[in-house]
Parts: sequence; structure tokens; C-alpha cells
Amino acid sequence: MKINELSVSKRIENLGISPTMKVAGEAIAMKANGENVIDLSVGEPDFPTPQNIKEAAKRAIDNGHTKYTLNSGTVELRKAIADSLKRDYNIKYGLDEIIVSSGAKHSIFNTIMATVQIDDEVIIPAPYWVSYPQMVKLAHGDPVIVPTTEETGFKITREKLLNAITPYTKAIILCNPSNPTGSAYTKDELEMIAEVVTENRIFVIADEIYAKLIYDDFEFTSFASLSEEIKKRTVLINGVSKAYAMTGWRVGYAAGPQNIITGINTLQSHSTSHASSIAQQATVEALNGPQNVIEEMRKEFEKRRNFLYTELNTIKGISCSKPEGAFYLFPNITGLFNKTYGDKTIKNSNDFAMYLLQTAKAAVVPGSAFGAEGYLRISYANSMENLEKGVKRISEAVEKLS
Repeated sequence: MKINELSVSKRIENLGISPTMKVAGEAIAMKANGENVIDLSVGEPDFPTPQNIKEAAKRAIDNGHTKYTLNSGTVELRKAIADSLKRDYNIKYGLDEIIVSSGAKHSIFNTIMATVQIDDEVIIPAPYWVSYPQMVKLAHGDPVIVPTTEETGFKITREKLLNAITPYTKAIILCNPSNPTGSAYTKDELEMIAEVVTENRIFVIADEIYAKLIYDDFEFTSFASLSEEIKKRTVLINGVSKAYAMTGWRVGYAAGPQNIITGINTLQSHSTSHASSIAQQATVEALNGPQNVIEEMRKEFEKRRNFLYTELNTIKGISCSKPEGAFYLFPNITGLFNKTYGDKTIKNSNDFAMYLLQTAKAAVVPGSAFGAEGYLRISYANSMENLEKGVKRISEAVEKLS
């Protein structure tokens, strides 16, 4: 290759596009061609952003909040975040321990880039959110994938965690509640992880973006709330995209030790700078304003989860556990492997997902995208009408297999 040849860098060549976005893109293309696709692939609330939040954004524009803000986010917003963490989880953070970024995904990326070095190992329980391993690779670290099982609720055990730790282990990424499984850790389970983390002097990136979407009276515990010692070893990630139906506003945050937040701030100052000034003002209203809208959405999500969980378990060849949080089901489809349609055979989750998309016009994400072959991720962040149509299409498609 010529030294001046324009080409993509090796680190980008080694990455793949987000599998969830790939499926969504295929579904969008089919819709654009006039096909009636039921999209159960994307993790985005179908509810509109609450009116009071939208009005706050309009006021922000009218009042001239359209200029640069502090790189780490406005003082007003960081104070609102600190207040909400104290109110909701009894965790106290100073403003210099919080940084606002352009979505929780950006917050995770910044945290990894600011902390992970060449050859650092980062433990990632599988099933995992698709971007975790890729982010670690971009930081020149080594993602250590630790498979979990349906029998343990897709949660990492003490034995598996201890076996994964080496002298090179830097951190573990803990998604709680989980994307893609919806499983959530009890306080006892988190305390077990905290004990191992403390003994081995590693830190935790606690992705808690689904923390407010919890069902069946399950009691959510924020990892950083376990103790002051654990708080010092935790970078807490959250935002407003899921609970407040604000995915497109792109506001997330990281809260953690001051030296880590300072490092993230430095990194962010040379990349995106601050999050949108208008979206920051809207987020202040989201956190400080009425919170009843969250409960209304949560109840509707719980209703949808119960419906879809029941219906999926009536389909022969599919079994599904009941998750505690988020808005996903993660059904086991291994009972459909080796079944055929025409001259094609279902050999894996990708085969079945493509079969559903092409034959039933139902979009789901194959479990292989999350490091868990034999499963599907189905989002119930969709209307009950679409869920009813979608599960009917899945059932009819399964009946056609032989």
C-alpha cells in the first residue's frame, strides 16, 4: 500500500457495524419499499417525549440557550443529576464527579477510552450489549467474554468471575438491568461482585440506563450505592433516553471518581465537546420535573412484557424466561434448529431472524449479535397492537417450518 493512499485505518477495518442497527436498516429498507414490517428489533420507547420536557426545550431556544456550555455539562444539569442520584439511590456525587455526554453510549465509550490501555483486559458477561467488546478493542484493550446461562438468569457467578480475572484485568462491564436479556441483579448478587472486585482491585463500569424500568416489585440497587469503597471503584453510567423516552435528544452521563471524570473531560474536550445545550436544558426538566410519567410508561411496558412472555411460551420450539427489567425478551429458539423451509435449514439464530424478516415481515435481532447463539432479542418497546401482530406472525412462521 502506498504511504499516501487514502484508506480506512486497521482499527476500523477490524470493527463491524452494530448488528442491531444492521437489522433495523434492513427493516427500514423493506418498509421504504412498501412492505408491512413489524419491527421488534430496536430498543427505543414508542412513547413521545413528555410534553413538559419538550416545552423546556422550546423555552431554551427562546431564552437563548443555544451557545456553548461547559465541556462537562452545565452546572444546572450536573446539579440535577447529583440530586437525582441522591434521591433515587442515596449516592452522593460532587459536580466535579459528573460529566454529561452525548448519550449514555458516548459516556461508556469515553469511560473505556479514558481508562483502558494496551493489553488491559475488560471482563464482559455474555449476553452483552453489542458495542462493549468493540469499544474495548478501539481502546486497544482485550475484551474477555464470560458466557452466562439461562439457568443463572444470564448473570455472572462468583466462580466464573474469579476464573476470568488475571493480572491484566482492569475492569468489568456490568449492564444492570441487562440489554439484551432484561435480567437484573439482586442486592446480594451485586454484593458478591463487589467483594470480588474489591479483593482483586479492579473497577466496574456500571451501565444502569434501564434502572427505572423494573417490574414485579423487583428492588433495583445501584452498584455504586453498595459502599463508599465500591463507589470509588465504579463509574456509573446513566441517562434519559430510555426512562424518559428521549433517545434522540442524546444526553447521558458518567459519575465516578474525580480523576476518572477529569480524564473523560479531557478526552471529550478534543472530540465532541459538550452535549447539545438545548437538550441539556430539557434534561434538567426531565430530572427535576414530575416523575409520574416514568411510572405510567413502566406500567405499560410491564403489561406488554407479560403479554409477549405468555404468548412466546405457547409457540412450540420457543421457550422464554421472564426478565426483571428493561424492555426486551430473550427467548431460546434452539428447539427450532435443523427445521427447514423450502430448501433452507434453520441452523442458527441469524438464519431464523432472517427467515422471520423475509417470510413473516417481523424484525428481531439474532442472539449471536450479543454473544449468545440460540436466542433472539425481541423488543416490546412497541404498541400492543404491533406486539399482537408480531407474535402472531412469529407463531405462523414457526408453524410453516418442517
